[in-house]
Amino acid sequence: MRYDFDGKNIIVTGGAKGIGKEVVKGIINGGGKVALLDIDDESAKKTVTEVSPEIKFYHVDQANREEVNKQFAQIIKDFGRIDGLVNVAGIISSKSFDDLSPEEWDRTIKINLTGQFNTVKALWEHFKEIGGGRIVNVSSVAGKLGGGLLGTVAYASSKAGTNGFTKAIAKEGAKYGIYANAVCPSFTHTSMTTALSEDPDKNSKVIGMIPLKRAAEPVEIAQMILFFASEAASFITGEIGDCDGGIVMDG
Repeated sequence: MRYDFDGKNIIVTGGAKGIGKEVVKGIINGGGKVALLDIDDESAKKTVTEVSPEIKFYHVDQANREEVNKQFAQIIKDFGRIDGLVNVAGIISSKSFDDLSPEEWDRTIKINLTGQFNTVKALWEHFKEIGGGRIVNVSSVAGKLGGGLLGTVAYASSKAGTNGFTKAIAKEGAKYGIYANAVCPSFTHTSMTTALSEDPDKNSKVIGMIPLKRAAEPVEIAQMILFFASEAASFITGEIGDCDGGIVMDG
């Protein structure tokens, strides 16, 4: 499905692989241009080569606020204006609370939640100046369910934080024309979920929880992200959308 991004410049964090790569491809296919942000230089450069010269890669660790501010200022200068931000980058933490170290807790929250704050904060004034923008944060069903087999307490907490953060900036940003929505995937075939895919018992248990009885492919999650990032979602903000094969089924 093609969403219209003609004339739009979109930042995609974690755009080198998996869901992020499919988002990048969707924006390019829709006529847009992409600033691809990632810490995996090799995969990012490969994506640029494979997909389009309309992609410009920037090495950014979203947990590093100084680096985010510096690179985002450069991106705005390079592109002239930024119309949207898609926050895909993040990490998994699968430790139980008994085994969770304070260091892993801090790292997970810093990358998954504070990292999204850093990127949104770095663009907020720019969006206000140009009359608006669209923000899509990738969350997880773990943030609604309190974790699962793969992402547990630290991960679930970071993603629950993403959901609250998204709603709050949607409320504050609406008067400026700033939209904010989040997407909550469930089990998706990506490099981050390889361990789960390779464990027959865990894989079977997770698949058994999904009414559609299968994992998602990255392009399927990307479709909801692209919808929220496009003008097709013109009257939707503050939505925490489930793309999960039916696990949550919010009322």
